[in-house]
Amino acid sequence: MHLDEVPLSPEMLHTRSLMRSVEVDGIKLRIATTEGESGQVPLVMFNGIGANLELLEPFVDELDPRIPTLRFDAPGIGGSPTRYFPYRFAGLARTVDKLCDQLGYKEVDVFGISWGGAMAQEFVRRSRHRCRRLILAATSAGAFMIPAHPRVLIRMASPLRYIKPSYMEKISPIIYGGDFRNNPELATEFTRLMRAAGPVGYFQQMFAGLGWTSIHWLPFLKQPVLIMAGTDDPIIPLLNAKIMAKLIPKSKLVTYDCGHLFLFTRMEKAAREMEGFLLGAKPF
Repeated sequence: MHLDEVPLSPEMLHTRSLMRSVEVDGIKLRIATTEGESGQVPLVMFNGIGANLELLEPFVDELDPRIPTLRFDAPGIGGSPTRYFPYRFAGLARTVDKLCDQLGYKEVDVFGISWGGAMAQEFVRRSRHRCRRLILAATSAGAFMIPAHPRVLIRMASPLRYIKPSYMEKISPIIYGGDFRNNPELATEFTRLMRAAGPVGYFQQMFAGLGWTSIHWLPFLKQPVLIMAGTDDPIIPLLNAKIMAKLIPKSKLVTYDCGHLFLFTRMEKAAREMEGFLLGAKPF
């Protein structure tokens, strides 16, 4: 295992983030870390399908700088090379667990949004020994979720929105809902941070979660869980968050009057909620 810094264009760099290439058991990942305050538990962040780590940069910038963070590009996404063979959630969870060992993270908090929320659940299940608290944003319990409308699912089946910004701007009101329905400038701002997702990497992410569900073991989670959801989310209908909140013993559901990307449109409010959950002696 080794870490190598990789050159990035100045506009991709952030003063608080160190971006580098990491090799874990032969798998190369591009990661971004922020140091935070000594003694604070690091926050491991799992991104959405097809989403490069820069898309979470504004939110990380909004978070209290005392909180150390780790983000990564999934294989075939952003700056991480595509793997020759497909992978499943279990395999990627093991890789991230070994990455935490490599970085010296004995205990972590975990955050996941959308596809990354499912991945985060699997990571906590398999690495429960190191996971303190869990945040699930705009996500579900997987295969037994309340599904999106077919017109949304059809558009989500292709990585074209990450390849062609004009297509993202066209379909964002349909798939993201909330403020994106009436403000086309939001889509333009969002695409500014995108790096094209290759089709192989995107479809490998889809395969990774195919048939996966957490519905049968959510009641056995020991960690406190903050569940965050948009009230107008076409991709993950709100009822999914309500179901998870009922199933998870130590959970709290917070809703936002927006859509799937409320972390982008309600950034300050969402960041304050997360800080209270992560930095407090008792989460709720």
